[in-house]
Amino acid sequence: MTQRESMQYDVVIVGAGPAGLAAAIRLKQLGQQHGRDVSVCVLEKGSEVGAHILSGAVMDPRALNELIPDWRQKSAPLNAPVTEDRFLFLSESSAFRVPNFLLPGCFRNQGNYVVSLGNICRWLGRQAEALGVEIFPGFAAAEVLYSEAGNVMGVATGDMGVGRDGQPTANHQPGMELHGKYTLFAEGCRGHLGRQIQDQFKLRNGRDPQVHGIGLKELWEIKPEKHNKGLVIHTAGWPLDSHTYGGSFLYHMEDNLVSIGLVVGLAYSN
Repeated sequence: MTQRESMQYDVVIVGAGPAGLAAAIRLKQLGQQHGRDVSVCVLEKGSEVGAHILSGAVMDPRALNELIPDWRQKSAPLNAPVTEDRFLFLSESSAFRVPNFLLPGCFRNQGNYVVSLGNICRWLGRQAEALGVEIFPGFAAAEVLYSEAGNVMGVATGDMGVGRDGQPTANHQPGMELHGKYTLFAEGCRGHLGRQIQDQFKLRNGRDPQVHGIGLKELWEIKPEKHNKGLVIHTAGWPLDSHTYGGSFLYHMEDNLVSIGLVVGLAYSN
C-alpha cells in the first residue's frame, strides 16, 4: 500500500460551515493578539465553501459583531433586515395568526437578518483565508487518526481513484493525513466522524437518545408585488398532526427570493 503523505498543523478543523470557519478565524485572531503564528487548516467535503449549506436562515448578528466588528465595511452579505414577524397556526383550509406580543422571544427577530447561509459561509471563507487559514474544498475527511496513546491526532482524507470493487485503479491516489495538536469536528448534525468519536470514547453512554428532524427547503423567485423583503413567517399545524413536532417557514430574502421550507420531527408515525 502506498504510504500516505502527512501535513502538520496546530489546529485541524473538519467542516467549513459557520462554526468551523468562525473557529478558524478566531484562532487566527487570538494568535495575532499573542504574537503567535497559529497554523490552521479547514477541510470541506463540498466542491466549494458553502456548497453544502442549504438551510434557510434568520441570523442574529451578535456573534458576527463579536467576531468581525467591521463586517458591514467588509461587505458581509446581510442585506435583508427583518421587517416583520408573523406566526400562523394552520388548518387544511385556514390560518390563525398569533398576536406578536404573545410570541416567545425565539420568534421575535427584530434586529436580525434574513440571509443565505451559503453566501455567509463563502464570505467567512474569504475572511479566514485573508488571515492565513488554509481551506481545502473538495476533500472529505474519511478517517479519524489516533496516536499510540489513543488520543485524536488528526484526520485523513479518502483515497481517490478507487474502483467500484473497492480496488485501486490506475488513477489511484492515497489520501492525505492532516495532523493537528487539536482537531475540531464541525461536521454538522450526525457527521460520520462525530459518530466514530462518540463510539470510540463512549460519549453517548448514560445520555438521553438524540432527537432528530428533517428539513425540506426550496428557493422561490416570486413576483415583485408579492415580495416583502425582510418578512419572516413561521407556522405550526397542518400538514402535521398534533403528535408530530415541526412547522414551516417562509423567509423573504433580497432579489424577490423566498426561502420556503418544512421541518418535521423524525419520530412521526408513518
